[in-house]
Amino acid sequence: MNDMKGEVTQMNSKVQVPVQRNPSSQRQEAQGGLLDSVMKAVIIIGSGLFVLAAFGNSLTWHLQRFWGASGDFWQNQWTKVHRRWEGHETALFYAGAMFVPFAAFWGSNLLLMLVDYTGMPNFITRYRIQVDKNNPVDPVKLRHAVKTVVLNQLFISAPMVVVCWAVMFSRGNPCGPELPTFHRGLLEMAFCAVLEELLFYYSHRLFHHPALYKHFHKQHHEWTAPIGVVSLYAHPLEHVLSNMLPALIGPVILGSHLVTTTLWYALALVSTTISHCGYHLPFLPSPEFHDYHHLKFNQNFGVLGVLDRLHGTDANFKKTKAFERHTLLLSLTPLTESIPDPPKKVQ
Repeated sequence: MNDMKGEVTQMNSKVQVPVQRNPSSQRQEAQGGLLDSVMKAVIIIGSGLFVLAAFGNSLTWHLQRFWGASGDFWQNQWTKVHRRWEGHETALFYAGAMFVPFAAFWGSNLLLMLVDYTGMPNFITRYRIQVDKNNPVDPVKLRHAVKTVVLNQLFISAPMVVVCWAVMFSRGNPCGPELPTFHRGLLEMAFCAVLEELLFYYSHRLFHHPALYKHFHKQHHEWTAPIGVVSLYAHPLEHVLSNMLPALIGPVILGSHLVTTTLWYALALVSTTISHCGYHLPFLPSPEFHDYHHLKFNQNFGVLGVLDRLHGTDANFKKTKAFERHTLLLSLTPLTESIPDPPKKVQ
């Protein structure tokens, strides 16, 4: 009997009783973990910027030679534009920072919408990522998306560009007669890209919080298989905080020249169009990353993928065939054919 009692006592001593944790301490730990992750992101991205700045001369040496050889040409073109608009810098700023990016956005999206609406030509539709979706797109749904995007651009995007103009002109003249050096322009574009990644990732992830998602971000996710124009299909609050602010703020902080600002805004709009277009086309950046986000909702919140890698919000994505296809396509064979999804299990 004594032996049995000893064994029972020994077994009881090995049983781990769950410790009741104070909810406030759990919240503090969660906040501490989030703060720690943010600090890590700042350190990693800041270090990347430092390396880029430190080795900028060597990284851009060949491109700088090209720019130096043709610099007089570009400067001469800008001088002609500057003289023609002299005394009308405000109109020049709006033409560059507003109308050129909008033209780039609608130029690319009109072509994509034609393909989405007609399901032709085949040499483009064969690169569709979700092969069984939007073939062709629902015209009623498309018209509603276009209407929302136009309203967002007219009543939100345009006024925000006006605010950018007011801030930038209060600190200097972004329409100055001298173009920035190639090296400065490249560094400013890199800074804007990193800042957009930071602001978009955290604002986007915030809108996925259950308390906010159903009221704001759910509208954007009506499209589980996105198309290009859907990139700006969003609730007005989300359009301000998650679509526009991350892209607009960089040139404002840096006091960038209008040419750099125009290039960045146009690049940002074309880039988000490609990310949402639904086609993994040859020689263009891969849209697999963000397409998977629309498909699964809880993965891939960022633009560049740096913060997703840091926070582990791409963990499931990395286990999929979509991740294997997330690369620059350098052939004419669709990646859905060369790297097909595994066959679905028959129940």
